[in-house]
Amino acid sequence: MHAQTPEFFVGWGTLALINAGLAQAKNRSGAGWFLGSLFLGPVATLIIVVLDRKM
Repeated sequence: MHAQTPEFFVGWGTLALINAGLAQAKNRSGAGWFLGSLFLGPVATLIIVVLDRKM
């Protein structure tokens, strides 16, 4: 499977949407984390999970 297939981009975009939802659940900017996730991908997921909930 080549990294530039449409499935790759759909998966990366889906991950960015999931990260936005996780970020919002922790009272953080969903839009900001969505954009950041487009560049960081799974690393952003790890960062969001490790971060404490913002009060």
